[in-house]
Amino acid sequence: MPGEGDRRIRMTSGASGSAAIVLGHSGDPASERALEVATDLAARLHAHLHVVHAIDLADYPADPDAADWEQQGRRALAAEHGRVRAALAGRDVAWSHHAWHGDPVTLLETVAGEEDALMIVVGTRGEGVGSVLDRLLRRSVSHGLIATGGRPVLVVPGAGRG
Repeated sequence: MPGEGDRRIRMTSGASGSAAIVLGHSGDPASERALEVATDLAARLHAHLHVVHAIDLADYPADPDAADWEQQGRRALAAEHGRVRAALAGRDVAWSHHAWHGDPVTLLETVAGEEDALMIVVGTRGEGVGSVLDRLLRRSVSHGLIATGGRPVLVVPGAGRG
């Protein structure tokens, strides 16, 4: 579980809500679609949206020997936060952006537990050959959350998938 020293939380003002929804967000098209759905749900339920990003090597440049490797990573994380902020601009939703290192399933469950979230929302890469290969390299977050059975999980299909 993340330590408080590892956790970065950025708050943006918006409508207050007593309920909470947690969203896993990585910036890929599936999580962008999940952000749309979670934002709509949060607005309808007057819930606070907690956007969680698990920092991993994909957030950093390919060359770890680059002199500005850490700075490039910080810029990539700032860009991630900026994409979330832009997507939520003008929406009547209170939200927080959480970003720290760790296993995405554990991080999502941690925030959901802390906030007593109604549900966790994640996107899916689908079930095609590409996603199977991707799943061999990276754990499926949606499958991991469902396996733990801690709270309801809404798995949002990508755009154009029904």
